[in-house]
Amino acid sequence: MLLTVLGCSGGLPGPDAAASGYLLESDGFRLVVDFGSGALAALQTRCDAFEVDALLLSRLCPDHCSDLTALTVLRRYHPDPPYDTTARRLPVHAPGEAPDRFARAYAENADELARTDLSDVFDFRPLVEGTIHIGPFEVVSAHDAGGRVFGFRITSGGVSLAYTGLTLVLPLAAGVDLLLAEAGRGGCPGTSATEAGVGRVLLTHIEPWADHQALLAHARAGFAGPVELARQGESYRIG
Repeated sequence: MLLTVLGCSGGLPGPDAAASGYLLESDGFRLVVDFGSGALAALQTRCDAFEVDALLLSRLCPDHCSDLTALTVLRRYHPDPPYDTTARRLPVHAPGEAPDRFARAYAENADELARTDLSDVFDFRPLVEGTIHIGPFEVVSAHDAGGRVFGFRITSGGVSLAYTGLTLVLPLAAGVDLLLAEAGRGGCPGTSATEAGVGRVLLTHIEPWADHQALLAHARAGFAGPVELARQGESYRIG
């Protein structure tokens, strides 16, 4: 499994830094996990955006999903797409409110909202807690305590990744090869990673104004294994 960081800025994009977005590749299948501000631009430096096979969204905050509206423009109005985007709609696995959320983000006014439906180019599939399969990926989803954010345990080819906020580390991350852990707003997943027995930790979703090195030091103090800061544009082989 190959992970490429499209963006890892927390809360909002920073200078030359996109918000949350991650490209996972396995067996020729491309799954994008979260799609915040700037992620579409970053994605297009890695592959043709039409080559993405599915989206998986952990939440509907702008820094995790706002570039879906830009992707709508690409899939609706590109003059020469490689396939019929209405016959081959892109699967979007997301919280159940996603169709309404993106219609409201895309429409310019109330009149347009009344007739806006993005399901012509997207196949919205509501997330629930449990296990689904997306191409070669097995995805286990779980809510945080507030029920607004999903965390994921993603497995393919015998290796696994967990993508969680601090309140979701266990049990999703138990024994995974890589924990992609949000470390913004002063949070630090080092101790939780130790409890979960993960192989290594990649810190992400850190606000532009935060002290990245201090967060890294804090995480390393609580976890004896390898810990790195996620870097936009970097690829990480898992397994």
